[in-house]
Amino acid sequence: MQASDFKSDQYVRFCPGCGDHAICMALQKAMAQIGIPTHEVAVISGIGCSSRMPHYLNTYGFNTIHGRGGAIATGVKTSHPELAVWQMSGDGDCLAIGGNHFIHEIRRNVDLNVCMFNNRIYGLTKGQYSPTSPKGFVSKSSPFGTVERPFVPAQLVLGAGGTFFARTLDVDMPTTVDCLVAAQQHKGCSIVECLVNCVIFNNGTHAWIADREQRAEHSIILKHGEKMIFGANKDKGLAVEIDPVTFVPKMIVVSADDPRVLTHDATQPDPTLHRLLGLMGQDRIVNVNAEVENELPIALGVIRNVEAETYDQAVNYQIAAIREKSKVKSFDELTATLDTFLL
Repeated sequence: MQASDFKSDQYVRFCPGCGDHAICMALQKAMAQIGIPTHEVAVISGIGCSSRMPHYLNTYGFNTIHGRGGAIATGVKTSHPELAVWQMSGDGDCLAIGGNHFIHEIRRNVDLNVCMFNNRIYGLTKGQYSPTSPKGFVSKSSPFGTVERPFVPAQLVLGAGGTFFARTLDVDMPTTVDCLVAAQQHKGCSIVECLVNCVIFNNGTHAWIADREQRAEHSIILKHGEKMIFGANKDKGLAVEIDPVTFVPKMIVVSADDPRVLTHDATQPDPTLHRLLGLMGQDRIVNVNAEVENELPIALGVIRNVEAETYDQAVNYQIAAIREKSKVKSFDELTATLDTFLL
């Protein structure tokens, strides 16, 4: 299959320069690489710029109401487990009004692929701060700077018991495609945080890693089974150090030839290390006025990928088991077992 097979005939209405264009193209490339026919794919969304995605993919699709994409996607996957179901959502749609649905689809481990577009702003409603906007962020709805602490999506996903979490960047097409393919291959709730730029209302929000010259120093692309090495000259590595007073583990940067450099294991059931990796680089993100010390790179790629029973599997297994034991095999037979009366 080709990426063009997944392109709809609709005009793409993202603003010129918006990072959503790149994720849309990456989705089309990933779906072609996965090879599932277009009629076996359903794309569900809520409301927002990224939630227009069902219009631009030549698959089944449903543009639902604000924050409810997760509820509809869960219903689609549970009733039609044979479909590959993708949910498109933004940081506002997914983490604010849709936050309850979001954490429960993760907790239930519904076999969905959730692309959460994070530009740290409400774009469609013209520039209000969102649940991922950093503390101190000045916007139309926080003219003196927001006093709220933001969500860190990785922390939220792992706290809800997530089995798959990946993070990617709009200007890194190869990593984005790899993450999306891995999300579909994972059986369970796959969350891909897509860091995207809003050129109109929050331009440059990820510039510290989006800039090609800085990216190698400020980010690390994790690959399962490979050493955690980064830097323009591949001369730095990641290791874990235990604080001798608090006994709390923390990530540190060491030389690439240091024997303590970690090998990435995305399949480790214990989420401790995955949480440390997911939180790296967040000091710069959560507070615009923070002084960053001992700066760690932000982790991109698949951070966590573990196996667990999925919700849709469990529901359908239960239905099949009960149906097998039941003497009633049809609705007509069911009504025949009930009390009846004549008028």
